[in-house]
Amino acid sequence: MAERAGPTGGRAGPTAGRAGRWRAAYGAAPWHFVLVTAAIVLAGWVALRLAQEATFSRMLLWFVGAVIAHDLVLFPVYASADRVLRAVVRDRVTLLNHLRVPALGTALLFVVYSPGILRWGETTHEAASGLTQRPYLVRWLVLSAALFLLSGATYGLRAALGRRGSASRARR
Repeated sequence: MAERAGPTGGRAGPTAGRAGRWRAAYGAAPWHFVLVTAAIVLAGWVALRLAQEATFSRMLLWFVGAVIAHDLVLFPVYASADRVLRAVVRDRVTLLNHLRVPALGTALLFVVYSPGILRWGETTHEAASGLTQRPYLVRWLVLSAALFLLSGATYGLRAALGRRGSASRARR
């Protein structure tokens, strides 16, 4: 039996034609690009309407600042941290995920509560609420430790159940 030329059986491959070249360059079908672009435009319009923000330049400045802060600063930092973590953990994906999830939770809590944790605007916060910002740091640390402890306990339980399950299967 003769072998076929490829997955399409000798016909033109999936990159033939304009749509194929688009898919090769963009990574998805043209309708995906149109849909994503429309969703972004719609989200921007809704944000402008809901915020009742007439000054587009101020909102654009915040958006560009967030893109720059994330893509040029934060993404390389956490991608490098993940690469180091992968090198340390090696092939144990479960352990890696049990470290990633609490780290993500801790980072997200820090981003949300960073003004309180770092005591930015302490006088304004105290004047507005009558409370100090002192407990924020301790509460963030305790919550972060609890996230890592819970994840560690879950990993330990899964590892123990996995060993017991494999030992009972080996006896059979």
